[in-house]
Amino acid sequence: MYRFLLTPRWLGYLALTLAAAAVMVFLGDWQLDRYHARTAVNERIDAGATMTPAPLRDALPAPTGAAGSVGPAPADRLTWSRVTATGRYDSGNDVLIRGRTVDSTVGFEVLTPLVLADGSAVLVDRGWIPPVPGGGATAQPSVPAAPTGEVTVTGRVVGGESGGGAVARRDGKLEARRIDIARLAKQLPYPVTGGYVLLDGQTPAADPAFRAVPIGHTNNWQNFGYVWQWWIFAVMSLVGYGWVARREARRRAGLDGPGVPVDRAAEPAAAGPAGS
Repeated sequence: MYRFLLTPRWLGYLALTLAAAAVMVFLGDWQLDRYHARTAVNERIDAGATMTPAPLRDALPAPTGAAGSVGPAPADRLTWSRVTATGRYDSGNDVLIRGRTVDSTVGFEVLTPLVLADGSAVLVDRGWIPPVPGGGATAQPSVPAAPTGEVTVTGRVVGGESGGGAVARRDGKLEARRIDIARLAKQLPYPVTGGYVLLDGQTPAADPAFRAVPIGHTNNWQNFGYVWQWWIFAVMSLVGYGWVARREARRRAGLDGPGVPVDRAAEPAAAGPAGS
């Protein structure tokens, strides 16, 4: 009854079905890995909110190159951990990261290098500020001056961003679209750590004009949904092949052919009403 499954045509159908199911299972496994990775990020974000700050060098090794070079990136397990560092702000090399949105308003994040005792620097994201009123989203804002003298900062360790594009200097300030540390470091007169610090607090206190940059959790449950979606598709493709094969087998066996026609003329006529 199912010998037709061994014909080249049906073997080809089977090969295509198995290949499609394998691809769907692979995509489900990939999304499962993404789910675990994003879950780990969310757990580090939550843990960092209550942890005691560690010295900066516990998470961000000192850069060993010349001016303009970048140190090692923070290990994944150390991102979003809290650290503390002491140094002096270099306000002459403020960095404005444009196109950042807080509460539906597009503005700038301000990063200022904190020069440490060993001569290297770490970029400190001091917070978000809006553009100049009436000047448009790209109008350079008035940046509150950083404290002079020795400053102690506390914040979260964040890895740099990619795809930053060109870095330009305008009115004495560096501007970029992304926090691409490698590109920014080339504009600075000292080696720079491979990650930056998202400020939680500092001594002396930060200017109240800055708004804290919100830390958002990753949407890991979306990836979890995709896992089941791909795996269900894989099962459906196999079930679909079986259903089509069974239907073909029944057709060949004549089990799903047209039914026997009913001869209405041979049926006895229904009795009419009494007295007709």
